[in-house]
Amino acid sequence: MIVLRQHLSMRQITHITAALVLIATPVWADICPQAPDHSENLAALITDIQTAETEREARIVSNKMWSYWADAPNEQAQAILDRGMSKRAAWDLLGAREDFDALITYCPNYAEGYNQRAFVHFLNHNFQAALVDLDQALALSPDHVAALSGRALSLLGLSRIDEARETLQTALELNPWLPERGLLDAGGALAPKGKDI
Repeated sequence: MIVLRQHLSMRQITHITAALVLIATPVWADICPQAPDHSENLAALITDIQTAETEREARIVSNKMWSYWADAPNEQAQAILDRGMSKRAAWDLLGAREDFDALITYCPNYAEGYNQRAFVHFLNHNFQAALVDLDQALALSPDHVAALSGRALSLLGLSRIDEARETLQTALELNPWLPERGLLDAGGALAPKGKDI
């Protein structure tokens, strides 16, 4: 900048500085809007999944739930979420974590950012960090069945068996078809006391 001052006027330097600030500003510098309110649709889907008669029927309903949970507040947030999920699916856990960190910074009131970062923590066996994010996701979206299930698995990872069992039972009240339901069966890791093999 000192060399430039010899050849540029103060006005030109001001314009260049302003342009550099704009270039350095993150794409998501604007304020994240409120996440879409899908609570009524999700409540209806919870009723549907509770009355589902087959696992296939329940899976279809569960996929619809995911479409609402993963509906980010705007295109920028959606792009960050989708990129992070793609990286996680490819086992680029560091890259996924960075994307979910960015999403949470940009949209701190969007539950799925916390839920997805918790999944990355869980895959890294950082169960305590996963719990922190899952608790935040559930504070924002109390009926987020996947976050409840993830919380139960994280508690299990920390050997907090009674809490894990209770959390999984709460999740199963919302969705009795969760794959984790087998953990409560006789011989399962969360089988009620006196019902293990």
